[in-house]
Amino acid sequence: MISVIVNYGGTFILVFQAAKIGGLSPELTASWVWSVSIGVGVTGILLSWYTREPIIAAWSTPAAFLVVALATTPYAEAVGAYLISAAAFVVLGLSGYFEKVIRLIPPGIAAGLLAGILLQFGIGAFGGISVDPLLAGILIVTYVVLKRFTARYAVVGILLIGLVFLLIQGRVDLSGLMLEFAAPVFTTPVFSINSLLSVALPLFLITLTGQYMPGMLILRNDGFTTSANPIVAVTGLGSLIMAPFGSHAFNIAAITAAICTGKEAHEDPSKRWIAGIAAGIFYILIGIFGVTLAAVFMAFPTTFITTLAGLALLGTIGGSLASAMSAPESREAALITFLASAANITLFGIGGAFWGLLIGLITYTALNGYLPRNSTLSGETVNLVSTSPNNKGQKK
Repeated sequence: MISVIVNYGGTFILVFQAAKIGGLSPELTASWVWSVSIGVGVTGILLSWYTREPIIAAWSTPAAFLVVALATTPYAEAVGAYLISAAAFVVLGLSGYFEKVIRLIPPGIAAGLLAGILLQFGIGAFGGISVDPLLAGILIVTYVVLKRFTARYAVVGILLIGLVFLLIQGRVDLSGLMLEFAAPVFTTPVFSINSLLSVALPLFLITLTGQYMPGMLILRNDGFTTSANPIVAVTGLGSLIMAPFGSHAFNIAAITAAICTGKEAHEDPSKRWIAGIAAGIFYILIGIFGVTLAAVFMAFPTTFITTLAGLALLGTIGGSLASAMSAPESREAALITFLASAANITLFGIGGAFWGLLIGLITYTALNGYLPRNSTLSGETVNLVSTSPNNKGQKK
C-alpha cells in the first residue's frame, strides 16, 4: 500500500499536467487514469503470481516528456504512438535480448546504480525537516522507535501515525470526496511519422532505460532471478491493450518496487511476492474510481510523501551501498556508478539511470581490462537467494 501511495502521491500529477496541456476532456482524463491503473494492477498480479516474486508494475514515470509532447501532438496520434511503443516492448520481450544485456551487468555495478537512484529519496526523508519540521520530525522519530521495538512494522507505523497527524491537523480533507466509477473511453488511434519520432521513440527509450533497466536490477539486487523477458513482454502486451483507452505505458517499477522487494516486506524472500499481489489489488481499486480516489493521494503534503518514501527505502539504500562496496575488483567502478547515478545526469532526453550505468560499465572495463561477463546471474560468483517455487531458500 505504501508503494502505491508513493507512486500516486509522487509522480501521478504528471499525468494530469499532460492531460491539461493536451486539452483532454475530464472523461478522457478519467479514462487515462482508469486504463493505466487497471493495467498496472492486473499485470503486477499476473507476474507476481506466475513468478512467485514481487513484480511491481507501474506507469512510466518519464511521462514528464508528455507534458511537452502532447502540446503539439493530437491526442489520437499520441494514442497511435503509445501502441507502437507498446508493440516494440512485446517484440523486445519475446526476442530475449534484454535479458542478455541484464546478465552482463556486474552485481557491484547494479548495486551502485540502485543506491545512486535511491539516494535522493533518502535525502528527501530528512530534507523535509526544513519545510515541515513537525511532520517530518514525528515520522523520523516514530520510525526510529519502531525500528527498535518492532522493526518489521516500522514503515507501516509511520504511515498510520502520519495519516492520523494529518487528519488531526485537518490537512487531508475527505469531506468533499465523492467516489464515482471511471468509464473507459476508446480512442481510435491515428499513426503518423511525427508522433512516431516525437512520442513513440522517446517513450520507448526513456521507459527502457529509466524504468525497465533499474527495475530489473532492483530485483537482482534483492536476490530474485526471474528472467526479464516475460516481464517486458507481459507489461508491453498490457500497454498495447490499454493504449486506446489512454494509457501511455506501464512497465516494471523501479523506485517503488524497492519498497516491496527487500526484507522490510518480509524476512523470508519466498513470501515477498504477496506484496506484488497486494499492490496490484490496490491499483485496481483506485483505477475503478478513476480520478476521484487518485486525487486523494495527490492531496497529501509533499513532505509526507517524500519522508515516507525515504524512510521506507533506507534499508534498501544501506544494503545496496554495502553490496556495491563488497567486491574489491568492482568497488571503485561501483562507487563511480553510485555517484554518477546520484548526479542524475540528463542528456538527449535520457535520464540518470542510463548514464550512471554506462559510466559505471565503462569504468569497470577500463579498470579491469575486460568487458563484464554474464556475472549478474552466475551461480559461481554471486550469492543470490532463489525464490522460485522449486528452489525456495536455496543459495545460488
